[in-house]
Amino acid sequence: MKFSENWLRCLVPIDLDRVRLVERLTMAGLEVESVELIGAGLGSVVVGEIVEAVPHPAADRLRVCRVDVGDGRPLQIVCGAPNARVGLRAPLAPVGASLPGGVEIKSASLRGVESSGMLCSARELGIDADASGLLELPSDARPGACVSEVLGLPDAVLELKLTPNRADCLGMEGLAAELGSLCGVEWQRAASVPVPATAKSTVLATLNAGDACPRYLSRVIEAIDATAATPGWMRERLQRAGVRPVSAVVDAGNYVMLETGQPTHAFDLAQVGEGLEVRWARPGERVSLLDGHEVQAQGDTLLVADARGPLGLAGVMGGMPSRVTDATRDLLLEAAHFAPHAVAGKARQYSLSSEAAHRFERGVDHELPRRAIERLTGLLLSICGGRAGPVSEACLPEQLPEPARIFLRLARIERVLGIAPGKVEVERILGSLGMKLENTDAGWQVTPPSRRFDLAIEEDLIEEIARVIGYDAIPVRVPAGAINAPALPEGRLEPVALAETLRQRGYTEVLNFSFIDAELLRRWGVDASAVPLANPLSAEMSVMRTALLPGLVETLARNLARQHARVRLFEAGRVFRQAGQGAAPAETLRIAGVACGSAKPEQWGEPTRSLDFHDLKGDVEQLIALAGTAASRFEFASGTPHWLHPGRSAALLEGGRTVGWLGALSPSLLRSTGIDTEVFAFECDLDPLISRTVARAEDPSRFPSVRRDLALIVADSLPFAEVAACVRSAAGPLLRELVLFDRFISEDLPSGSKSVAIGLILQEPSRTLTEQDVAGVVASVVGALQMKLGARLRG
Repeated sequence: MKFSENWLRCLVPIDLDRVRLVERLTMAGLEVESVELIGAGLGSVVVGEIVEAVPHPAADRLRVCRVDVGDGRPLQIVCGAPNARVGLRAPLAPVGASLPGGVEIKSASLRGVESSGMLCSARELGIDADASGLLELPSDARPGACVSEVLGLPDAVLELKLTPNRADCLGMEGLAAELGSLCGVEWQRAASVPVPATAKSTVLATLNAGDACPRYLSRVIEAIDATAATPGWMRERLQRAGVRPVSAVVDAGNYVMLETGQPTHAFDLAQVGEGLEVRWARPGERVSLLDGHEVQAQGDTLLVADARGPLGLAGVMGGMPSRVTDATRDLLLEAAHFAPHAVAGKARQYSLSSEAAHRFERGVDHELPRRAIERLTGLLLSICGGRAGPVSEACLPEQLPEPARIFLRLARIERVLGIAPGKVEVERILGSLGMKLENTDAGWQVTPPSRRFDLAIEEDLIEEIARVIGYDAIPVRVPAGAINAPALPEGRLEPVALAETLRQRGYTEVLNFSFIDAELLRRWGVDASAVPLANPLSAEMSVMRTALLPGLVETLARNLARQHARVRLFEAGRVFRQAGQGAAPAETLRIAGVACGSAKPEQWGEPTRSLDFHDLKGDVEQLIALAGTAASRFEFASGTPHWLHPGRSAALLEGGRTVGWLGALSPSLLRSTGIDTEVFAFECDLDPLISRTVARAEDPSRFPSVRRDLALIVADSLPFAEVAACVRSAAGPLLRELVLFDRFISEDLPSGSKSVAIGLILQEPSRTLTEQDVAGVVASVVGALQMKLGARLRG
C-alpha cells in the first residue's frame, strides 16, 4: 500500500520525524518497504498563468507564451508542451532556479526568440513520471505563489508491506487509528456528515447470496456534470498513492476507498434496469468488464445484476455497459459488504487485478459501507453538482459477522511476554485500539472493533499489547526447558548428505517452483497424470510438476544465456501425480542434476575435455556409494525414456525396479529448449538412495589374498554389468573384489567382439587359499561365462 506522508499527518498529529515514523511503523508489524521523497528543492518554482500563447515564427511545435507570475511583468517563455494554452496555470521555473537532477534554469534563445524561464511538467519537478505536457495546477492557484505550497510539497511516498491479516490498514483512516494508538495521540476522521436527500429516486437491491453479501447500500445522484475536473488536491493524493486519475466520478470513488478502506462503485443509472440483485452466477452467463475483457462466470462467482443480466463481478470489477462516461447524467452509487470467502481468488481465477478485490478478499469492516457512501456523496456533490436521493439499504442482520468476545487474563500476558505491564496500562492500550473491555475477577472480556476481525484468541490480544509497547522494549529472556532431539535411524541417510556430496563435486543447488507450465511437460512427454491447479498464479504455473528435470533444464538454459559455459545444477524436491478419482495427489521425493561444459574447470595441468556420460555416471555412483554395502543392490541397464539419447544413457535399477535415469539429453529436446550445447542429466527417486546398510566392523583377514586375471572375448554389445553379475554368482563367497582394468578392440578380434580384462581378488578369512581352491573358482567363473554369455578366453 502506498500513501502520502503529508496525508497521514493530516489525520493524526504526531511529532515524529520521518525516520522515527518509519521505524515505529515497521517495529509495530507494518513494515515500510520503501520511502520516496518528492518535491524537495522547489522553493524557487512558482505558479505561472499563461496570458498569451502564439505560434513560434520559426518552429511549428513551439509556442511563445507570456506568463503572469503575479508581479505585473509577464515573462516571455518558449514552450513546446501540447497543452500550453491561454488561461492554463502551470509551474514556472524562473531564471536562476534549480530543478531536481541538478538542472539550472538560464536565459536562452530558442530559434531566435528569447526565453526567460521554463514551464514545467510533473517529471521535470520530480513528482511524477508524466512528461506528456505541462503540469496543470488548480484554476484558483494564485500566480506567483510557491508551487510547493499549492501542491503540498515537499512530501514522501511510503509503501507498506502489509500482511494479509492487517486489511484494516488498507485505508488511511485505519492506518491513522493504528498510528494514533502507537503514539498515544487522538486521530481525526475526515469530515463526513450524512447528506440530506433532495431527490426521491431510489433503487432497491435484493440479497440472494446469504452471508456472501449481507449488506448492500445504494444511492441515486441525479443531474451531475460528469465532465467536471477532479480537484488538484485529490489528484495529488491519488497519484502519490499510485492511482492514476481518470475522471471526477472514478477519482472520487478511488479516493474514498483509499481514505476509508471501503471500495465503492458507480453505475450509469440509465444503463441499470429494474430488479437490482446480488446473487450467484447462473449457467452460461457472460460479463463484459471495465478492462475490456469478457468472462463466463462460474457458478461460485458472486454477481451484481439487474433483471436483464449481470452488471459486474461483485467485489472485483464493474461491467462495461453500465460504466460512467462523460455523457452520464444520473449515478447509482454502491457500497456493500462482500465476505472474504465470496471474493477470495476470483480476480486471479479470471486473470483480473483490482484494488477492490485486493481489499474484499482480505476483509473489509462491515460497518463501513454507510460512512463510505455518505462520504462519496458529499465529494461528488461538491465536485460534479447534482441532487442526492435517500440511501437505500438491504441487510441480512443474522448473516453479518458476529463480534468476537475474547477472555484476556493479566497473568497470561505476564507469562507470554515476560513483563508485567499492569492493569491500567493494558486497559489504556486496548482502549486506544478501539476495543471495549468488561472487567472480570481474572481479567477482561474484550470485544475488538468491527474493523479488527483478525483478533480471535487471547494470544492475538497479547500480541497487540506487545506491538504498542514495542518489541524492542520487551527484555530478552531465554526460556528454560530441555529439548530432546529425536534419534535418527542409522539405516537411513539424511537427504542433506546427498546434497552435500553433489556440492563437493561442483554442483549448485537450486529451488524451483513446484508449479510448472503444462506445455513444457508435454514437450518432455511427462504430462501424463499431471495435477492441474484450480487457481494458478499464471499460465506458466498451471500444473504441478511430474518430474524435476524440465524445470531444472529451463534454469540451466537461463544460466547458459548469461554466458555461464560450465554449469552444474541439482535439485531435491517432490513431484506429483494424480492418484485416482477423489484421492490426494501422490507425492514422490526425487533428486535430479544437470551438467554441461568441460569436465573440469580450466587449468594448466591437463588439457580441457568435454563432459561425457561416464563423468555423470561417476556422480551418480558417488551418491549410490553413500549407501555403503547396500550399494550392491543397484545396477545400470539399458531402457531409458525418449528424452534421453538412446545410445548414451542408462536406467538405474534397484532389485530389478527402475528408480532413475541418467545420460545425455535428446538433441531434439535441446533444440526445442534453445540449448545449443550437449547436456547430461540424471533424475532418481530419493528414498532408495537414502536407505543404507548399517556398517559393521570386521577384523581384517590375517591370510593373504590371491589375484587371478582373465582376458575374455565377448560380444561388443554385451554390457559389463552382465559380465560382473555372472562372475559374482559363479565365484561364490571367496570373491572379495572384481576389477575391470582393460577394454580392447582390434581388427584381430572377431567382428562384433571386444576383449575385456578382469581381475579376481580371492580371499578366505580363516585360512590360506590353496592352488586347488583358486583353480576351482577360476574354472567355475570361466565355465559360467562361456555357458551364459558365450564368452571365451583370449589366448
